[in-house]
Amino acid sequence: MSDTFEFIDAEYATSQQNRHPLSPSLAKMCVWLEVSRSGYYEWRNKPASATSCRREELKTLIVHFFEASDGTYGYRRVHADLAEHGITCGLELVRALMRELGLRPCQPRPWRHSLTVAGDTPHRIPDLMDRDFTTDQPGRKMVGDITYVPTWQGWLFLATVIDCHTREVIGWATDDNYRTPLIEKAVRMAAANHRLADDAIFHSDRGSNYTSADYSATLSELGIRQSVGRTGICYDNAMAESFFATLKNERVHRTVYPTREHARRDIARYIELRYNSRRRHSQLGYKTPHQVRYEFEDRQLAA
Repeated sequence: MSDTFEFIDAEYATSQQNRHPLSPSLAKMCVWLEVSRSGYYEWRNKPASATSCRREELKTLIVHFFEASDGTYGYRRVHADLAEHGITCGLELVRALMRELGLRPCQPRPWRHSLTVAGDTPHRIPDLMDRDFTTDQPGRKMVGDITYVPTWQGWLFLATVIDCHTREVIGWATDDNYRTPLIEKAVRMAAANHRLADDAIFHSDRGSNYTSADYSATLSELGIRQSVGRTGICYDNAMAESFFATLKNERVHRTVYPTREHARRDIARYIELRYNSRRRHSQLGYKTPHQVRYEFEDRQLAA
């Protein structure tokens, strides 16, 4: 019952702040949720030891998890952190307390044009994904793309390989250009450090470097089937672009890099020590990529 009262309390506080004419009254919320107003007030007026103290304890924990995320977590991810540590509370209560505390996660900047430059010659590389990026095991479907990071020395280009099952960045490489050797280095890292399926697919856009003969030869050497999306269709490689948006929002746009080496080291730390191992992913049920991979490996060992 306390969860219901917590929800009502959070929603009522929000409506009082917004003062929207269509906001439901306290009486209506009690009717809709089948509780009495007297019960709500009794809950609200309990001694500090029962209600206020709990809210203050939750605030302390919320601040801890928010700061541990480097100010990147919204209320859903903070709630997932609380739940993993055995702390039960309503999702709406976490949102209300974060509002009271003034905790707002960093927000993404406007979208910028990508680096995709279509090749000059026609090719017959198929689209093996057909917008279906789901898979029941790691190492079977991968996506990749290239982005750029500003430094005082000039652009640093980053190529990635992302596993579709775990959302883990399993291969990455940086350089001062985005020619074919950059993406070859990233996919070789993925093949060297992770167990790929016999029918593994790597999917990318139709950029000239991803459709080059040299890159196709590298994938064939590694036993990886090549797949490309359609020209001008952003949804065909949205997973790869989503990672770049997260990286820039949570790290790059909040940092100044004097040199390319500073940027390379910082991005490496973010990928390996933050994104892969600690950052909760909404598409993974607010688990981390490493958690999903370890759970799959544990199931394989138990089978």
